[in-house]
Amino acid sequence: MPMESTEIERLIKEAFPNASIEINDLAGDGDHYAATVIAPEFKGMNRVQQQRAVYAALKGRMGGELHALALTTRAPD
Repeated sequence: MPMESTEIERLIKEAFPNASIEINDLAGDGDHYAATVIAPEFKGMNRVQQQRAVYAALKGRMGGELHALALTTRAPD
C-alpha cells in the first residue's frame, strides 16, 4: 500500500520538529516522492549525514511502503 505524503511529513516532523518540509508526489502514484527538508538539526552535518538522518526518521519504510524518495536537505541560512 502506498504511503501518504502526510505520513512522510509526520515522521520527519517527529524527528525534526523545527524543520521546514515540502513534499511532492512525483508520479501521482503515492510511491515516488521528492522532499525538501530544511532543519536546524542539520547544522554541522554533511549532506550524506543529513539524508541518512531523514531516512532513519522514516523508520524502515523506505523500500517497502515508500518506494522512492528524492531528498534535498540543508540547514537554514
